[in-house]
Amino acid sequence: MKTIEDLDVAGKRVFVRADLNVPLSDGRITDDGRIRAVAPTIAKLVERGAKVVVASHLGRPKGAPDPQFSLAPVAERLGEILGRPVAFATDTVGGSARSAVAALADGEVVLLENLRFNAGETSKDDAERKAFAEQLAALADLYVGDGFGAVHRKHASVYDLPALLPHAAGDLIATEVGVLKKLTEDVKRPYVVVLGGAKVSDKLGVIDNLLKKADRILIGGGMAYTFLKAKGHEVGISLLQEDQIPTVLGYLAEAEERGVEFVLPVDVLVSAEFPDLKGKTPANPDTVASDEIPADKEGLDIGPKTRELYAAKLADAGTVFWNGPMGVFEHPDYANGTKAVAQALIDSNAFTVVGGGDSAAAVRILGFDETKFGHISTGGGASLEYLEGKTLPGLAALEG
Repeated sequence: MKTIEDLDVAGKRVFVRADLNVPLSDGRITDDGRIRAVAPTIAKLVERGAKVVVASHLGRPKGAPDPQFSLAPVAERLGEILGRPVAFATDTVGGSARSAVAALADGEVVLLENLRFNAGETSKDDAERKAFAEQLAALADLYVGDGFGAVHRKHASVYDLPALLPHAAGDLIATEVGVLKKLTEDVKRPYVVVLGGAKVSDKLGVIDNLLKKADRILIGGGMAYTFLKAKGHEVGISLLQEDQIPTVLGYLAEAEERGVEFVLPVDVLVSAEFPDLKGKTPANPDTVASDEIPADKEGLDIGPKTRELYAAKLADAGTVFWNGPMGVFEHPDYANGTKAVAQALIDSNAFTVVGGGDSAAAVRILGFDETKFGHISTGGGASLEYLEGKTLPGLAALEG
């Protein structure tokens, strides 16, 4: 896979496919981590005299312009991070985009409007996707893929466009792939995987693959209750995917057969009501053993004994991959499980990887120093699919 050092970019129009899919609240960016992650690649191209055309998706518009998903706030924040103006095109391949790109001088940057305002970006029809990619290609001389959070999507700007232009991977993608190789090849042991989040179905592929590689797997979050139910425990009104119980039982049996330590919560925080995440009124949860959840309550975080147990299981790790919070971390009464795991990663001497998505958001929202972790991924879904052993379309396109 070529890197941007392999490209002669001076005076050239360089199309950078970034992942600027940041969370917005009332038009304000609440977490700029993904903007900061791609900024060094853009800055390097600027310093080398490129005319930089940045493009990204944001949210899930339905293939047509939708003001709530505009990248305009991102252009402003990107300019602040780069310390230079970033022009903004109000469309992607229309008159505004063509004019803005034509006006670029060497070392200048423009951000195009949301790629998903065009139906061709996400189309399942190869011809429609390719036609949109050809319109994007007309805006550039070179292509740099640096939107790691989108490389598992077979989208026009990720998969089809690199085939139309000389291309290379940006620094962010090169770093992400290097880190993921450390999690799959020549791993420093013990290798501990921490999985949380809402649904066990979202993690089936990665559990299946990591059972062959990990020494220990710790389970938290909403997905834990399907495992607890599989063990025969009452889970009350906790999040449950009953149809996944046979699969979960199979994983528990395979873990025992392979000698992989599979660790489930021993206690949990429960409540009869889901917490208020806006007003954050006190929830006053009860702590119960994980096999004694009342029938009218739901589990919303791992309990204090589980926090201690998981910290102990992480203390001697050589490598840790963490994907998914331990509870409803957005509410202070249910954040302690996720905090405990984050702190245990920091306290260990392991190579630690936070697998993007809600885990990365939690690290920032809960006030942890990002530099204390080995790597914080910008792509939760992409990281998981790589660890599942899948071929990622965006990476395959850059290697072509």
